[in-house]
Amino acid sequence: MRKPYEAMVAAALEEDIAFEDITTNATVDSDARCMVRLIAKQDGVLSGIKPFHAAFAQMDAEIEDWSAVADGTRFRKGDVLVSFKGNTRAVLTAERTAINFIQHLSGVATLTAAYVAEVAGLDCRICDTRKTMPLLRQMQKSAVVHGGGANHRHTLMDAILIKDNHIEAAGGIASAVRKARRNAHHLLRIEVEVTNLEQFEEAIAAGADVIMLDNMDPDTMREAVRRRGDRPVILEASGNARLESLRGMAETGVDFISVGALTHSAPSIDLSLLIEALEDHA
Repeated sequence: MRKPYEAMVAAALEEDIAFEDITTNATVDSDARCMVRLIAKQDGVLSGIKPFHAAFAQMDAEIEDWSAVADGTRFRKGDVLVSFKGNTRAVLTAERTAINFIQHLSGVATLTAAYVAEVAGLDCRICDTRKTMPLLRQMQKSAVVHGGGANHRHTLMDAILIKDNHIEAAGGIASAVRKARRNAHHLLRIEVEVTNLEQFEEAIAAGADVIMLDNMDPDTMREAVRRRGDRPVILEASGNARLESLRGMAETGVDFISVGALTHSAPSIDLSLLIEALEDHA
């Protein structure tokens, strides 16, 4: 059965190629083969090897001597990340699609690693959100893990997260949690988003398993941690989680900091695909 990323790669190739790569087909012999190397042009953390490989495989590149560093590997400018031999036409036609995936996903992993480094030594984890590119969520969330981060829920089925609009629609925090508890199975956690200490107390009293401290300043977060005491409630900070403010947020004692920027604002990593023609392609 085709994996989800394989379907995404197939759709991306169709988008890019349309009916034919007329440049490659007009200038390259059909049986030509080449040596391919993917070179890092800056430091980073790798993610996206599977869709990168799939782009060439789906173009029937007749891949030989494949060698690649593993996802999650830190690399330096100038490193060779992937090398293989393949059909030149297929390689050139799939090149842009393959690079688009691996550059973006490596960007997510690299940005995540920078955020994780900011909280080193503290008992706090960096996690992603559902602010992902449509249809790329699973790959982006894998990239977050490759960068050392953690995943929040993948889909709306994974957990109950009661946010401000749910609270309004349900008639308050207590009512929302009560209804959620009545309709959820016993293994499902319930998280409540709060914006102030009054709501925090309501969520604690209602029996929330996880409380999201949304856009709170560090002093307020620190007070929420104090009020939690020894209750088995997970505290997640969210909102305005920038690199320069991250450690201060983590030092308040929260368990997680969720960062939408990991997936919606990560800059792509600069990678270059170089080919060398192989003489013997008979």
